[in-house]
Amino acid sequence: MVDTAALVDTAARHDIDGTETANPARRIAVLGASGFIGSAVAAALARRPARLRLLARGPSPVPPEAVDAEVITADLTDTGALAEAVADADVVLNLLLYTGGGTWRAAEADPHSERTNVGVTRDLVRILRSNPRPGPPPIVVVPGSTSQLGAGGSGLVDGTEVDEPATVYDRQKSAAEKVLTDATADGVLRGVSLRLPTVFGAAPHAADRGVVTAMARRALAGEPLTVWDGGETERDLLHVRDAAEAVLACVDHADALSGTHWLIGTGRGTTVRALFTAIAAVVAEQTGRPAVDVVSVPAPVHATEMDFRSIIADPTRFRTVTGWQAGVELRAALKHTVAALIEETAHEESLSPRS
Repeated sequence: MVDTAALVDTAARHDIDGTETANPARRIAVLGASGFIGSAVAAALARRPARLRLLARGPSPVPPEAVDAEVITADLTDTGALAEAVADADVVLNLLLYTGGGTWRAAEADPHSERTNVGVTRDLVRILRSNPRPGPPPIVVVPGSTSQLGAGGSGLVDGTEVDEPATVYDRQKSAAEKVLTDATADGVLRGVSLRLPTVFGAAPHAADRGVVTAMARRALAGEPLTVWDGGETERDLLHVRDAAEAVLACVDHADALSGTHWLIGTGRGTTVRALFTAIAAVVAEQTGRPAVDVVSVPAPVHATEMDFRSIIADPTRFRTVTGWQAGVELRAALKHTVAALIEETAHEESLSPRS
């Protein structure tokens, strides 16, 4: 089993009151509950006495700690299915993400990406607008990305900069964010956009298809890790458990946060070369093999400006309102991620027929 002791209980470390997510009378709908971030959020919610509705295109395993949870399998890009999913929800966490081929780059050429990354939020607003209910407007949280800043800034940023999104994916996330903020201004909902940095780690029931896990898999296979043009671009690296707790903090402090976007991260940058070197070292430590090489190669033709723009999220504004802070140290997070991959591989091999 993976030793999770190295990962602190981030909920305990954060000054989060849990007044909304721990209210047993509230129904919380998690859209995309079987996904990477969605499954981590569902697991975090299960540690609180919330009424959960877990929704995804495929099956969503119920976290063992959940007191009250229902699972619904549905295509949430279908407006009718979405309306049923949120009909009596007090909180909607739209954690759906269309990445097609596994990364944000798929949005560049895939017309289906807009339907998920923007269309579902647009439909959700229409549904809630046409079905007003007594009491406070529902809380809606939609994650975005720190990369939405685009050419609007680099280095340490706090969310007050002027966005200049440079990719299709970032423009889609910005469009969804505007739909959310406009609906908040109209009193339809209390919307919070949470811009995330690079999120990685072992989620409860979903694979991480990001660069950290991809490089860890390569290192476990004994392959060299390649950086582009020296690998000096910096990334802010956030463990998925910290990201999940930030989503819950958005719900708990929705009145103070609604109507705008908030950046979260560790506030620390790590160069891609340093990250890959650390991954190689952790894999060597856990396998007893020599560390694989980290080599620089020319950037491919599909590389974009954002691949070489360092963006580090200063979470001070968000922390001041919510008390949230990243609690999982990078080295511990890498150790946990690699250990989970080793365990996953061993499990798969145990299920394979032997010749």
